[in-house]
Amino acid sequence: MTDTAQPSRPLRVLAAMSGGVDSAVAAARAAEAGHDVTGVHLALSANPQSFRTGARGCCTIEDSRDARRAADVIGIPFYVWDLADRFREDVVEDFVAEYEAGRTPNPCLRCNEKIKFAALLDKALALGFDAVCTGHYAQVIVREDGTRELHRASDMAKDQSYVLGVLDDRQLAHAMFPLGDTVTTKDEIRAEAERRGLAVAKKPDSHDICFIADGDTQGFLAKRLGKAEGDIVDESGAKVGTHEGAYGFTIGQRKGLRIGTPAPDGKPRYVLDISPVDNTVTVGPAAALDVSALTAVKPRWCGVAPSGPGTYTAQLRAHGGETEVRAELVGDRLEVTFGEPVRGVAPGQAIVLYDGTRVVGSATIASTVRVKETTPAG
Repeated sequence: MTDTAQPSRPLRVLAAMSGGVDSAVAAARAAEAGHDVTGVHLALSANPQSFRTGARGCCTIEDSRDARRAADVIGIPFYVWDLADRFREDVVEDFVAEYEAGRTPNPCLRCNEKIKFAALLDKALALGFDAVCTGHYAQVIVREDGTRELHRASDMAKDQSYVLGVLDDRQLAHAMFPLGDTVTTKDEIRAEAERRGLAVAKKPDSHDICFIADGDTQGFLAKRLGKAEGDIVDESGAKVGTHEGAYGFTIGQRKGLRIGTPAPDGKPRYVLDISPVDNTVTVGPAAALDVSALTAVKPRWCGVAPSGPGTYTAQLRAHGGETEVRAELVGDRLEVTFGEPVRGVAPGQAIVLYDGTRVVGSATIASTVRVKETTPAG
């Protein structure tokens, strides 16, 4: 028997306010529930003007002002905390290094792990706060024995548990997600914000990487890593084009390949492999992307680590669907076999395991086994 976490006493809550509508409504609900709420906006850039403008990101001067106005309306204290150095080291530099190594990282997941529920939570606890509140759509469930579990949001269409799969027991014990257990559309959340007098009610959602000002990931990486011309080859090793940096590609990519030589069958080609060692990108047919198994590293468990092999569902990207898997922790590596082949799995991505709606944990994909090959890729 489990119940949604409802604290029996008012808590001192630090509400992370990005400047968007979800975090503003979450802070308002926490305050309305009787908690002693303080709002905080995280300054994640030493030069906020270099980050996205026009309400598309979550790190701009405009966003901090929106968050402050929302806190004023809610009637809670508000502060801006400078975590730019931690963000640069733990998220931006990690992002660049992963692409340089031929992997495809998820910076939002890393930000949740390293910034919002590590650096922010540590500082909050040191200052005497009981919990950190965010606008994520997920649920923390408290079992009868007092242990906590992370579950999907009530509304699967808005569920964000994938990017929270890195949270451990200690972090879950101090996490509060006021939006996770309500089945409401985004329009209803906006309507609630409007009823509460929050000016962010009509603010667009952010979808892109906040620290890439113009949304041009390849251009951002080129400035950081420099151009490095290399070959694009087919599965036989024959050269079919050139590129200006293998880091600018990701497994499964179809657009932007600029291949001069068409495929013999006339069908589109996709990125199958990225080799930073010889700066080569391999392309081929879509069917060659089918993956039957993978190995993942750096597992993090939302509770006790599973023992022995088990059957789970897995999610491989933030907005992807579920697929049935057989998974086993072997030493410090997670070995996963898919019930049916899946397509376009890239090293560097996170795999998050679920038992029903419960988040079991996550790990970083290190290598894959394709249906048409016998050796791992990655």
